[in-house]
Amino acid sequence: MLPQTADVVIIGAGIIGASIAYHLAVRGCTNVVILEKEETEISGSTARSVAGVRHQFSTEVNIRLSLYSIERLKRFHEEVGGHAGLQQSGYLFLIDNQADWETYRANVALQRSLGVRVELLAPEDAAQFIPGMRTDDLIGATFGPDDGFCDPHGIAIGYLNRARDLGVRLERATPVVGIRVVGDHVAGVETPVGVINCPVVVNAAGPWAGEVGMLAGLEIPVRPYRRCVYVTEPFPLIPGPIPLTVDVGTGFYMRKEHENVLFGKSNYAEPPGYNLAVDWEWLDVVLEAGLRRFPILERAGLAEKLCWAGAYEITPDHMPILGRHPELEGYVDASGFSGHGVMHAPATGLLIAEEILDGRAHTIDIDPLRINRFRGVLKRELNVI
Repeated sequence: MLPQTADVVIIGAGIIGASIAYHLAVRGCTNVVILEKEETEISGSTARSVAGVRHQFSTEVNIRLSLYSIERLKRFHEEVGGHAGLQQSGYLFLIDNQADWETYRANVALQRSLGVRVELLAPEDAAQFIPGMRTDDLIGATFGPDDGFCDPHGIAIGYLNRARDLGVRLERATPVVGIRVVGDHVAGVETPVGVINCPVVVNAAGPWAGEVGMLAGLEIPVRPYRRCVYVTEPFPLIPGPIPLTVDVGTGFYMRKEHENVLFGKSNYAEPPGYNLAVDWEWLDVVLEAGLRRFPILERAGLAEKLCWAGAYEITPDHMPILGRHPELEGYVDASGFSGHGVMHAPATGLLIAEEILDGRAHTIDIDPLRINRFRGVLKRELNVI
């Protein structure tokens, strides 16, 4: 039976909602309900992520989110339980034009000033990571040895299980169909099976965050965009581990997953939507970009049954929206991560718990991520894949 009251209702049982629930619960706020519209938790964007984690961003706040989060992932089992699966095999960004090179050099200077280990590489040094990589047109590369990838499901289920052990409730197959507002504050959430009266609701609905905001009469600029991930058959000619490698000029990326190679490239011309079927026509564009830089991939077979598509939850500046809404007391945003939600989930859970329990996040300044920034000039995150 659905509880009639809660101190906090979290909408969405992905990695962000699970992290927020955990961080609330370990501070003693356990009268928390997570509402998941699907029959299974951790089945949306979290389950369909490429799972990269990196420090190499162009904005200070994103770098700080990464610094905190990756440290927590390194200690995840002992601190939370569960399996983070962190593999720090690095991120390698390959740059072939002067404008991008100057931008990435500036990014590296900022990253180093905040304590990130990152290197500037000559093309011949970058070529050592992947056999037969074409380098004749490259200017240079950046390499972060502490970057890599993780296990999103292991992290999310670790947070969720610990939160539930502490008293948090998870309600599956329970979509939110309304958010009750009295005056200028949240009063509860409506579902097909009943109402939960609550003073705080957290929008952690991922690609559906814009629609959830509309239930409260709010315009939340988060839109869903399909991202396809293609997978080769086992391909030992590129021996692992390799860094998650990004050809900046084309947007092509790849990394190893056991003996297979995961690869992709974002289609920025595709309109927003919830179609999660693999786009096989787009594969030709992706392969053209990939083979230009990595001719060895021509010898790999495609594992069609292993390919998948997921959804990025994208904002106009490719930055998340975090914190209380200035026009509706008790409504808290935690969405719009633009592909970076998995890697920033540990910090986000901590900061949203602070925002709710202490009145304001304080471990990291989230003012650059509050929704009122859209009223002014935006500072975009430039390092987006």
